[in-house]
Amino acid sequence: MAEMECRVLSIQSHVVRGYVGNKSASFPLQVLGFEVDSINSVQFSNHTGYAHWKGQVLTADELIVLYEGIKLNKVNHYDYILTGYSRDTSFLATVVDIIKELKKANPSLVYVCDPVMGDQGAMYVPEELLPVYRDKVVPLADILTPNQFEAELLTGRKIHTIEDAVEAMELLHKMGPDTVVLTSTDLPSQQGDQHLVALGSQKIAKPDGSVYNQKIRMDIPKVDAVFVGTGDLFAALLLAWTHHHPKDLKAACEKTVSVMHHVIKRTMTYANEKAGPGKRPSPAQLELRMVQSKGDIENPAIVVEAKVLQQP
Repeated sequence: MAEMECRVLSIQSHVVRGYVGNKSASFPLQVLGFEVDSINSVQFSNHTGYAHWKGQVLTADELIVLYEGIKLNKVNHYDYILTGYSRDTSFLATVVDIIKELKKANPSLVYVCDPVMGDQGAMYVPEELLPVYRDKVVPLADILTPNQFEAELLTGRKIHTIEDAVEAMELLHKMGPDTVVLTSTDLPSQQGDQHLVALGSQKIAKPDGSVYNQKIRMDIPKVDAVFVGTGDLFAALLLAWTHHHPKDLKAACEKTVSVMHHVIKRTMTYANEKAGPGKRPSPAQLELRMVQSKGDIENPAIVVEAKVLQQP
């Protein structure tokens, strides 16, 4: 890989113990050659899936103060911005202001947005965040990584078929982002119910000004466990691999999903060994085996191949 000075501003949650938010995103990005500047939207002892957790939440005013410090030193030049979970409208509105300012300073800045709002038909952030995401955040995003439920919320359309999903991605393109990846869906996989379907769509401008659209689908093996921080890891990896394959969503997604597969498999093996025969692993045992997966992050063996969907 050529020497690169590529700087990411990542605004996400932080945990002292384990991997979620910035803890989940920073290490893989650094391994893949990026400088990462982190603003921690919350600082918790651990993720909220444990029996106990303690910590602090960053307010919009505190976010402004941190950003002012960066600006005063004239080091507010970024190539990428990455955002994940937020549960406060004023905080999210402040993030929008920061993104606008940074895009003005660097028009080629790429904003990667994971619009974390809910899953499986239920929202786990306040409902008033939806209009902020839909009307202010998504129009600024270059790369968007919703799950099926979040794509439905943003577009107001239900997804029952691959055609519905393709239509939803088209609607999301019209809202702003050139790259949209539906990270997980409930759509039936051709490989049986032990796989879940992910879909992606990327608009690429050709030299003559016309636009080419690459659409892909992936059938990803399911794992019977609840992992935390995987969505944050997915968005960070997609940022990195689209940087290295800017006009090849297929390659970027194959590498992203394959890294995920290796990390989750290693985590599952470790957790089951720790828990012992017949016992379900604890949240602590299921923390992602990130450092141990450094080699896979740098050079993943491809285990999931993306299929290019035929253009209508």
